[in-house]
Amino acid sequence: MRRDVFQAIADPNRRAILDLLSRQRLTLNGVAENFPISRPAVSKHIKILTECGLVVVHQQGRERYCEARLDKLTEVSAWVEQYRRFWEERFDRLDEYLQEAQKKEK
Repeated sequence: MRRDVFQAIADPNRRAILDLLSRQRLTLNGVAENFPISRPAVSKHIKILTECGLVVVHQQGRERYCEARLDKLTEVSAWVEQYRRFWEERFDRLDEYLQEAQKKEK
């Protein structure tokens, strides 16, 4: 099953895992040591992050290393950007309206 990036970042634990992995490559146990949740729960979060392409897991000997692939967040960034522009335009129009209203008061 292919998941979408928005679903992956909706959970605070997954966002924290991404943050951790953005700074360093860790084993699954290394990731789990940083969270107050069970190792199987961390594995499920890693699986979801892997399914949407935000994390890649590499086997190295007996260890499985997790690495963040943050370029997949461009989809989120583009989505947020359209709303930033929308609100920026709205605030600019509100500012113009308020300035005109102040001029009329004087």
